[in-house]
Amino acid sequence: MIDVYFWTTPNGYKVTIMLEELGWKYNVVPVNIGKGDQFKPEFLKISPNNRIPAMVDHDGPGGAPIAIFESGAILLYLAEKSGWQFMPQDLRQRYDVIQWLMFQMASVGPMLGQAHHFRRYAPEKLPYAIDRYTNEARRIYGVIDKRVAEVPYLAGEYSIADMAVYPWIRPHNWQGQALEDFPHLKRWYDAIEARPAVQRGNAVMKEQLEKARNAPPNKESWEIMFGKKQFEKR
Repeated sequence: MIDVYFWTTPNGYKVTIMLEELGWKYNVVPVNIGKGDQFKPEFLKISPNNRIPAMVDHDGPGGAPIAIFESGAILLYLAEKSGWQFMPQDLRQRYDVIQWLMFQMASVGPMLGQAHHFRRYAPEKLPYAIDRYTNEARRIYGVIDKRVAEVPYLAGEYSIADMAVYPWIRPHNWQGQALEDFPHLKRWYDAIEARPAVQRGNAVMKEQLEKARNAPPNKESWEIMFGKKQFEKR
């Protein structure tokens, strides 16, 4: 059995989507980042960077449990364990997937996350920061749009790279972007969202996700996620 330490963030949904695509059973372990569950010692043993998602595969290599943190590493592990599903064995094609996965981890997640923060969560609306990250989000959308104008999916065929990028595009309104401005990206996005496994992955803790979308965090949650509490030595 696989335990997924999860909360309703784009990075969390990467893993549930992948597991649903594989058709594997898994157990969701909620880690409420608004209440500070990510700082509990038992979670830090699994995810030393106090971030979700994390995973424990109780039937890991050699039959022994293995704990993995970082969503990209989890996707790579699951692809390899499944016999390279959604990850080509051909070296050239495999690195098409890996480079777009790294693009998500280095650019899509960090930059769109900053757009979320300064447009939605920052206590002070700073025009410089809002403009910088909204424009960077638009640039990234343009990179994706250009790529999927040439191929159906980021690495040609549907892969873990698409599963990594797609959840970050879902809250596009938080990033100040309209999908209609990027017709090829929208085609790609709609094709992924129509997949039954993706819909099942998106349904995990859906009620909690809707609450988060409709209301910003309260003062206590904001302090835990963005204030001094996250910088305390542990």
